[in-house]
Amino acid sequence: MFDTLTSRLSATFSSLRTRGKISKGDIESTCAEIRQALLESDVALEVVESFIDQISVKATAALETIQSGTSQANAVFEIVNASLIEILGGQTRRVRFSKNPPTVIMLAGLQGAGKTTLAGKLAKFYSDQGNTPLLVASDLQRPNAVTQLQVVGESIGIPVFAPEPGNGVGDPVKVALAGVAFAKAKLYNMVIVDTAGRLGVDADLMKQASDIRDAIKPDEILFVVDAMIGQDAVRTSQAFLNGVGFDGVVLTKLDGDARGGAALSIASLTERPIMFASTGEKLTDFDIFYPERMASRILGMGDVATLAESAKKAFDSQTSAKLEAKFESGEDFTLEDFLEQLSAMSKMGSISKLMGMLPGSGALKKQIDGFDEGEISRTTAIVQSMTPKERREPKILNGSRRARIALGAGRKVSDVNNLVDRFSAAQKMMKQLRNGAVPAGMSGMGLPPVKAPVKASKKKSKSGNPAKRALEESQ
Repeated sequence: MFDTLTSRLSATFSSLRTRGKISKGDIESTCAEIRQALLESDVALEVVESFIDQISVKATAALETIQSGTSQANAVFEIVNASLIEILGGQTRRVRFSKNPPTVIMLAGLQGAGKTTLAGKLAKFYSDQGNTPLLVASDLQRPNAVTQLQVVGESIGIPVFAPEPGNGVGDPVKVALAGVAFAKAKLYNMVIVDTAGRLGVDADLMKQASDIRDAIKPDEILFVVDAMIGQDAVRTSQAFLNGVGFDGVVLTKLDGDARGGAALSIASLTERPIMFASTGEKLTDFDIFYPERMASRILGMGDVATLAESAKKAFDSQTSAKLEAKFESGEDFTLEDFLEQLSAMSKMGSISKLMGMLPGSGALKKQIDGFDEGEISRTTAIVQSMTPKERREPKILNGSRRARIALGAGRKVSDVNNLVDRFSAAQKMMKQLRNGAVPAGMSGMGLPPVKAPVKASKKKSKSGNPAKRALEESQ
């Protein structure tokens, strides 16, 4: 989403750091480059001007107190980072739970923004945290909207309240009211109401949304906006703010090719926080929006915190503890363990997306974009074609066994050979690390290569001749 902006800002700061003592002219040129980069990313002009003025004033003041060139560049970087976090909403905002359940959340937005899918993602997110959400199908206008919500709910095991078939049939306000009443009766602690949208902002849309709002009195109204609509996101959000009102924003399609200006404009202009972000098509591609993490990604520093959280969710504690115990005991890492790791990695989502969270990933954009996501599936197929004994003891994999495995996985024998060779190298490296040595392959990182352990010489028996023994001891 922010690839272009990230690369432009990274280049700007790289240039700034190569200069000696930074002058006011350097600050002006840097601000001009940042301004251009933001405008090209579809950030609203009003937001850009305010952002640049703020950076210019603070950076100029920093020059008077910091003398060193490198320290000055770092100070400017920190000022931009802090300003980005502020534009994106500052603090992370969570859903306010009602003191008297159920907590009612109403979704509003244009048609095509992804409200129905988002309703399912939100329900799954809170269900995984131990809540009991109920989905209410109040979008009775869009063709098959009710059916779509029912399919989404069934796929994640979340009940859907849908008394009307939709497709123009039924009163959405009555459905919303009945859904909240049903949730209270059945002791659900959360209600997520999916409402209708339009292809554009109009009076009918606003009237229906405001009628539902007045009837159910939601604890939270979330405005769902497609991050790919660019400058229109600001105009649409302002129209919904004036017509219906909302408490927070949910950005969808953040994995798309849009330039990302919506994320940098909406929170600032509406003074409403971005609360959630949808980053993919899967129902698990959804999380709380963290302004500081997004700012870090925009500035090319990656998002290690989100990466760590993804790993924690994917790798269960029992598997992690078992592997750690294996490592400490000196027991070999087997292909069975490797298969478990592959399974966990597949749960974390797109490898390209995960690699994009690493610091400095912007410089590897071509390699990341060119990563073959199918490689994990092909590798998994090869390992699954092995017998349990072959996974535990790869040394028994002779020619005939490898041919059988390749046939079972639908791969070439050379693919099997390549996997076994790479696994053996990784296994060897783990042994070296366990023994406190630095593998030779890491010497290019400034670490010394592994030295072969010096074998202790066998203790020789001493001669019984006193003169000969004295000569041996002196040697």
